Amino acid sequence: MRLAIDAMGGDHAPKEIVLGAMKAVQTFSDIHITLVGDENKIKETLVSHERITILHTTEVILGTDEPVRAVRRKKTASMVLAAQQVADGLADACISAGNTGALMAAGLFVVGRIEGIDRPALAPTLPTIGGEGFLLLDVGANADAKPEHLLQNAIMGSIYSEKVRGIANPRVGLLNIGTEEKKGNELTKNTFDLLKTANLNFVGNVEARDLLDGVADVVVTDGFTGNMVLKTIEGTALSMFKMLKTALMSSFTSKLAAAVLKPNFQTLKNTMDYSEYGGAALFGLKAPVIKAHGSSNGQSIFSAIRQTRDMVSNDVGQLIKQAVEESNPANIKG
Repeated sequence: MRLAIDAMGGDHAPKEIVLGAMKAVQTFSDIHITLVGDENKIKETLVSHERITILHTTEVILGTDEPVRAVRRKKTASMVLAAQQVADGLADACISAGNTGALMAAGLFVVGRIEGIDRPALAPTLPTIGGEGFLLLDVGANADAKPEHLLQNAIMGSIYSEKVRGIANPRVGLLNIGTEEKKGNELTKNTFDLLKTANLNFVGNVEARDLLDGVADVVVTDGFTGNMVLKTIEGTALSMFKMLKTALMSSFTSKLAAAVLKPNFQTLKNTMDYSEYGGAALFGLKAPVIKAHGSSNGQSIFSAIRQTRDMVSNDVGQLIKQAVEESNPANIKG
């Protein structure tokens, strides 16, 4: 299995990307990694390994670049070349912690969509109190969506959760402002009608306040709403830890308590860190394209590689394609 990784994308590139790649080849004997980026900078961290090669380029897509324009104009950028490795059949999947919009554009224009999928969806696995996690899609690939698009998201998310996350008969929920069937706007009402007749374990509408309780294994929504939910969860978790730290540092007694409880707090922090589950997968493409968190460290990159390996091993793309072909065309194409 060959994976192409944009070594120059992310806040801590290339060092942390290289560290994650080295851990991956030490852990998994069946992968070969191509690091795409500045060879001199990569070699500052890389310990020579027979299953890690470098594809040299000095061009990089920046976080401030306009995504589509950057992909079209920066043909030799590390992210674009990583996607091109997949398109040329030289890699089975690609990973980047760089510009999210540019990676989505590279996935669409370079790797290409699965036939029958109208719009790919960006989907991270988010934490739950019980530690199981849930898949949320879409979180930003498409701000506007039709009911047919959300049905496709549900199908793709269900397949991924079963084959990669090992969840038998995943529960699919529709994010809404209430649990009643007739709640919501026209999008959610029409989507509800499609989901309840689809070959899915649809559990109905779910509310945002119940997401971290594990109310569903797959939660579908439009990209605008999903992105706000994602950032709200992330922001709330960060704020809570800051408030907790301030409270625990407020007196000598609380500092002593903090010292005793420090391991427990670290465990809690890791539980709430969605990068531990891997990256956000761009579903609906011909091959896996994974967006790692921009601030990824080596462990987060390793998690994204493990996730990508599982997607390739389980041939998730082909399973999605088959599911779309087997579904009623009138229900799938929008």
